[in-house]
Amino acid sequence: MSTRHFPIAIIGAGLGGLTAARVLHVNGIESAIFELEASAAARTQGGMLDIHESNGQKALHAADLHDDFLKIVHEGGQAMRLLGPDGTVHVAEEDDGTGGRPEVDRGDLRDLLLGSLPDGTIHWGRKVTGARALGDGRHEVTFADGSAITTDLLIGADGAWSRIRPLVSNAWPAYTGISFVETDLFDADTRHPRSAAVIGGGFFIALGHERGVLAHQESDGSLHVYTALKADEGWLDTVDFTDQATAKAAVLAHFEGWHEALRGLVADADTITPRRIHALPVGHRWDRVPGVTLLGDAAHLMSPFAGEGANLAMLDGAELALAIAAHPGDTEAALATYEEALFPRSEESAAESAANLDTMFGERGLEQMVAFFTSGPAAQ
Repeated sequence: MSTRHFPIAIIGAGLGGLTAARVLHVNGIESAIFELEASAAARTQGGMLDIHESNGQKALHAADLHDDFLKIVHEGGQAMRLLGPDGTVHVAEEDDGTGGRPEVDRGDLRDLLLGSLPDGTIHWGRKVTGARALGDGRHEVTFADGSAITTDLLIGADGAWSRIRPLVSNAWPAYTGISFVETDLFDADTRHPRSAAVIGGGFFIALGHERGVLAHQESDGSLHVYTALKADEGWLDTVDFTDQATAKAAVLAHFEGWHEALRGLVADADTITPRRIHALPVGHRWDRVPGVTLLGDAAHLMSPFAGEGANLAMLDGAELALAIAAHPGDTEAALATYEEALFPRSEESAAESAANLDTMFGERGLEQMVAFFTSGPAAQ
């Protein structure tokens, strides 16, 4: 199979890679995206995202998509409530429409970005098997289907387990000590009214005893729940998640004494899925390597407890594209400019994420988070 050459190759069609391609397109620069999934509909893109004014929305402005973004915002999604294990509501904030972190469905946001790209930009079903430097900043990427490409600028937007990262860094994600068990409750208002009532229309947190439940109602009327436990890295392997009843019982054993409405978010669930939370080292950075860079989780994977992962990925993509546009014919100057801003920005958010993890799942997690939301500039 012949090897094709692409001046700019982006590996991964997540939010960061798509934003990079879109901002390049807005600036008259072609790129190609290579994505391992077979099509845009290969899997659901579940979960709600709060898109922040300071980064995610800034990226959408650069992509000339902010007006379209406002049309898919989930009304009421900026509401928040924080409960204790006994079901007591300690903090309740309503969405008055003035907040700077509107919620959208991740799938809707991805569709917006996908629809903004020229036909043929994305090459689906391309699973990377290797990448190597060819000299002079050029790289070759090989795929599981036997095809290969060469490129003058290789952008690793391929997530936590990036196949491009080893070209610039030996870092590898480490387990954070927190394991999630994700559950979905479908058609909540009709089938799970108690659960829908306790979660409300926005973001929901219940904390206590070094564990927690995080949840939100999605735009399709389902509830998406993350049950979080401090656990050994191997704990999830001891649970048979192919047997829902067994898996639910194993999780609920860690929530003895919690209010029944909170336990019901697991007990009554329609799906149950395990997930370990990993992170790259806080302050992860690399020396300038000609012709290649990273964005999003490939560059700065962090736990979700700062709420910045998707926002940073989109800002990375936009800032990288803008740097390329600002340095025509000088890829190295563009990458140096991009990474100079990337590293401190990533480190700040990663440090915040790690600190929030320690706070939320510490002995005084509920008390400290109540203080966070009700005192000083942190109150939103």
